[in-house]
Amino acid sequence: MKQYRVRFTPDAEDDLLRLYVFLLEKDLTAAERALEAIRGGVELLRLSPFSCRKVVADNPLLRELVIPFGSAGYVALFEIDDPSTVTILAVRHQREDDYH
Repeated sequence: MKQYRVRFTPDAEDDLLRLYVFLLEKDLTAAERALEAIRGGVELLRLSPFSCRKVVADNPLLRELVIPFGSAGYVALFEIDDPSTVTILAVRHQREDDYH
């Protein structure tokens, strides 16, 4: 089975660190579980990025991955760069103010 290479932009890496630190200050176990949930989502992207929802109708390569976690979850914005590479552009918690 073909697998995509998943890479993160520096901004997406900053998002992951920010989300982890936010939870870490409250609950170490929850912070570790959140990272595991995000890793599981990344595994889905390695196998089937086209199964995720489109962000806009006129760009089929810009997509969102919804990552369930607790009563809400995370959303990873990503782009399918070519037939072998996916780039994660941003990661947000669904309850963040700038989440749409």
